[in-house]
Amino acid sequence: MTLAAMLGFLIVSVVMTIFSFALLGSLAALGSSEPVMPRSAVLKLDMSTIALTEQSADSNPFEMLQKEGVTKVGIWNAIQAIDAAAADPAVSYIYMKPDMLMTSGMAEVEELRSALENFRSSGKAVISYMENPTNAGYYLASVSDRIYMTSYEGGMTMLTGLSTQVIFLKDILDKLGVNVQLIRHGKYKSAGEMYIRNSISPENRQQNQELVNSIWNSWTSQMAASRGLSQERLNAMINGLELNFPQDYLENGLVDELVTQAQLMDKFCTLSMVEKFEDVKMISLQDYIKISVKPNLKAKDKIAVIYASGNIVDGKDRNNVDGDRFAAIISGVRRDSTVKAVVFRVDSPGGSVLASEKIKNEIDLLREVKPVIASYGNYAASGGYWISNNCDRIFTNASTLTGSIGVFSMLPDFSGTLKDIAHVNITTISSNEHGDMYSGLRPLSDSETAYMQASVEKIYDRFTATVAEGRNLEVPYVDSIAQGRVWSGSNAAEIGLVDGIGTIKDAIMYAAGAAGNGMADLSAWQIVEYPKPMTTMEILMESLGGSSASVFEGTPLENVEKAFSDWKADESGKVYARLPYEMSIR
Repeated sequence: MTLAAMLGFLIVSVVMTIFSFALLGSLAALGSSEPVMPRSAVLKLDMSTIALTEQSADSNPFEMLQKEGVTKVGIWNAIQAIDAAAADPAVSYIYMKPDMLMTSGMAEVEELRSALENFRSSGKAVISYMENPTNAGYYLASVSDRIYMTSYEGGMTMLTGLSTQVIFLKDILDKLGVNVQLIRHGKYKSAGEMYIRNSISPENRQQNQELVNSIWNSWTSQMAASRGLSQERLNAMINGLELNFPQDYLENGLVDELVTQAQLMDKFCTLSMVEKFEDVKMISLQDYIKISVKPNLKAKDKIAVIYASGNIVDGKDRNNVDGDRFAAIISGVRRDSTVKAVVFRVDSPGGSVLASEKIKNEIDLLREVKPVIASYGNYAASGGYWISNNCDRIFTNASTLTGSIGVFSMLPDFSGTLKDIAHVNITTISSNEHGDMYSGLRPLSDSETAYMQASVEKIYDRFTATVAEGRNLEVPYVDSIAQGRVWSGSNAAEIGLVDGIGTIKDAIMYAAGAAGNGMADLSAWQIVEYPKPMTTMEILMESLGGSSASVFEGTPLENVEKAFSDWKADESGKVYARLPYEMSIR
């Protein structure tokens, strides 16, 4: 009986193992089939099915099932596909549906719009159709040759201007007996301010207002120019709540025509020169990328694109910019003789100073042997700017949150919580006078505060000196534009923190020219990306480890939680070069 049970258990285990591998293989095969390109097709960009990201990677089949087919598309792949479509005789025009554009950063949206502008210069049209216009959605649609909008009422109109919310937690922390001790340098360095104030400081209000104004000015100037309007008139419509119904958009010149679904299909037939809508062949951007974007394996010379996306952290964390791993990646690229130039794509709000220093040191060594061109995504702030300000040239997007040259440290004191609320008493026994300094169970003494402040001051001085050297500026001038202040990319260009506005494509083209062999034509280069994206199977195996959504997801506290998600209690007192929050604009 025992032998039979053992054999039964063994057989079941083998069957389950085979079944598990078969299931993983089936999931890994989802979306891996090669699409077929019609002889004549419309390239379709349905932004409700696309999440523009920094680096392309295989999709997580579990996420695709949960999010009903939303595919992560790297911005460089999207640009390459649109460029290919401009030259592809099989692509007649682009049809874009920008509604529900809520999963992409501002920088990716700007770069996609730039790619669509380039597509139009080929003589082919971009046609958009909207039902629920948003700030980002209309900004993207405004590049189109023609904009159609539903004639049906009841859609949600969210073209209302940009805003950002700053959360303050001091009052609730006071009730909980938590005293957050913040040590910082920079009057604009508002990281941690949410814990020690119950309202915004004048400096923080100023930088946030000017930041939002700068980004909105950039967007509205492009939207207005595309529609033949003045910025003043566009803002007057928005401020006066004149854009409520589809007819309002038509009468004010923001769309070209209101259509029903049947009428929209007729438009497609006319543009595609067919009689029936069934004969209009469309191919999604996701599928067209699989067809048109291929590595140039014949090219011997390479341009490496290194993506530094996420928080800059110590230790190991492949979902962020972990210092030791990235230092090793950069070192490997430096030693690779086939890599002739490097684009350092930064999309980071900063983080650990120690990890930032490790990465910057490797970038310095890399620049000694190869040109290194920086390209900024949504963030190049604090530590993100620290690691990249010394590059040979810096391209940024107009909306990139840039600078934030400042540092801070903070330490929570829970003694009030324990004594007055939990009624717990603590006795500490230490070998030295300051042995419990970082325990979080008592407030810092004056000498301890001064000790931590000295560390913050030294690192701030190091930061400003690094920027002065990297950007060929005087330290006093850097200090005047630093102080923890966050700048938009367009403003950063005006004050010398970056060289100019440009996309990742501009950076790669510049790197090709800087390599010194005259091959600025990208067809002569192989573009290689680092870190190497995880395969579908690796993503599946990681997913099986389990993950949970944040309780703050979808709430006003979501961006605050993202900003401090990597802060750990045992790292209290560490000095950070980081943005105070993460910004999302709809």
